Amino acid sequence: MIEKVLVANRGEIALRVMRACRELGIKCVAVHSSVDADSLHVKFADESVCIGGHLASESYLNIPRIMAAAEITGADAVHPGYGFLAENAEFAEIVRSCELVWIGPSPEVIARMGDKNAARDAARAANVPIVPGSKGLVADADEAAKVAEGIGYPVMLKAVAGGGGKGMRPAMDEDQLRKAFVTASNEAATAFKNGDLYLEKLVLRPRHVEIQILGDSYGNLLHLGERDCSIQRRHQKLMEEAPSPAVDEALRARMGEAALRLARQVDYVSAGTLEFLLDASGEFYFMEMNTRIQVEHPVTEMVTGLDIVKEQIRVAAGEKLRHTQEDIVIRGHAIECRINAEDPSRNFAPCPGKIMTLHPPGGPGVRLDTHIYADFVVSPHYDSLLAKLICHGQDREEAIARMQRALSEMVIEGTATTIPFHLQVLADPIFQRGEATTAYLEDRMQSLKESLELSEA
Repeated sequence: MIEKVLVANRGEIALRVMRACRELGIKCVAVHSSVDADSLHVKFADESVCIGGHLASESYLNIPRIMAAAEITGADAVHPGYGFLAENAEFAEIVRSCELVWIGPSPEVIARMGDKNAARDAARAANVPIVPGSKGLVADADEAAKVAEGIGYPVMLKAVAGGGGKGMRPAMDEDQLRKAFVTASNEAATAFKNGDLYLEKLVLRPRHVEIQILGDSYGNLLHLGERDCSIQRRHQKLMEEAPSPAVDEALRARMGEAALRLARQVDYVSAGTLEFLLDASGEFYFMEMNTRIQVEHPVTEMVTGLDIVKEQIRVAAGEKLRHTQEDIVIRGHAIECRINAEDPSRNFAPCPGKIMTLHPPGGPGVRLDTHIYADFVVSPHYDSLLAKLICHGQDREEAIARMQRALSEMVIEGTATTIPFHLQVLADPIFQRGEATTAYLEDRMQSLKESLELSEA
């Protein structure tokens, strides 16, 4: 049994994990930086420890201080949430070496699937389709150009240790490729301390569709269907929905089976997500695996009725999965909007500051995951995510209408937010018809921006 979990994170995901722990009768420890002392995850916890200053390197990325907090509070498990150290194999190994329960997959799996090249090798071994590309790293621009000539342009350079769109650069021809190689490598080296790159064929205007999986220590694995994450800006997701309007039962079964084959190939335990590109013909290609809970996990919870965080904790405690694949039924439709402290009319410029007023939406089928409150100060030092608004309906049309109603009810004063942007997308016929691809914002941003400026005038 797990009795006390240290949550090595902040904000809404720290609260989300703590709520799951509370319902399971487990005590919680919060860690926080000096500027997060008044955060709700600190107030909600049974115990809290300040682990450093406002810089993430001094606090939420400081492994020795986090482990010291676990020791002095007597925590017997660590949940990393998402971001920060969630996919850091060294951190997972240290937690285990201190004889604490790591609520996540093994350090070996984190390291293997965090290396994009090794993950592609695992996908090949599991007979999971991958985008054509280099068989390994491309050492320099000359080698990248040779590979690109073989598979044809356009291509995409990707950081082997990448994530969040960093270290990724498209190239339409050799000249662009040579320039992009230097930029992508330098960016990856700065962000991940690893400038290694690999190269893939660029699939134009695909959908970004991911499969949520769960696995236990007894070899049981199941998938919870798909999420469509195609509404993105610079490879950062802004809205998600489940199920995907482009996926039918047959395709869901094929993608789910492919995800499970790859999970079995690496002996996956815990919650995880396999991300795919889906082209217009219905062919899908493995991109990467996220070995952690996802920001967008609530839409899957809304359509399946499962609490994914509780399942993570139970599996980490040594329990078997309580469900089989036959138990998983997709009911209705769910949409998530990430409400960020950004001004979409000014190219999504960050807008830190004090929240003067907060009025949350309510009503049937509405869920709000947030850590903010009136007088909360949005720090410039961390991610700008304020809240995740999730709406569920009997079908996609009702989910859209419910989200439009909920966004219109939601009031956040003191900082600009992305609420007007989400309302514009939801009203767009392209989105309403379920036709948006990853190129949606690139194609539509100017008209959306003009609409936002007109609405503010």
